Amino acid sequence: MLRCVFLAVSAMVLVACATITRGTTQVVAVDTPGAPGTSCAIQTQNGPQVVTTPGSVTLSRGSSSLPIQCTKECYLLGSSIIPSNAESMAAGNVIFGGIIGLGVDAASGAMNKYPDVVTVAMTPDPACRAPEPAPPNRGPPRHISVVSRAHRARGGVGTFSGWRW
Repeated sequence: MLRCVFLAVSAMVLVACATITRGTTQVVAVDTPGAPGTSCAIQTQNGPQVVTTPGSVTLSRGSSSLPIQCTKECYLLGSSIIPSNAESMAAGNVIFGGIIGLGVDAASGAMNKYPDVVTVAMTPDPACRAPEPAPPNRGPPRHISVVSRAHRARGGVGTFSGWRW
């Protein structure tokens, strides 16, 4: 009997505490469909975190929504908000963990959750032209001397654009 009570209480404590079961950080995937290689900056309480799409970033859980801005050459600035929602385990904490468990989860941010995937729409900039490819390298430039046969026949020596011929 004592053993069953101990197991029941242990299960309630573990289920009730999001800090223990879910942790205080979360991995969030960021994608910009149609524009891979986009650089996205997420403004967090600890400063900006940058990720190149498609990619993932580890965020500290918190109750604040986080702004995200994405930039890529020949695309307009893409902006969005990463919303923060209450974790479902917070309800269990109120029932089983009481005010202390709820306070710990609220202070650590563990009772909050961001979406697993964030998608930011990127719009091509119609005013932007993609850079033209560089011409193929044909080696060092050659100087060609323009001398008429008649001039050479007369033994002429002169200069043309700084070159002696």
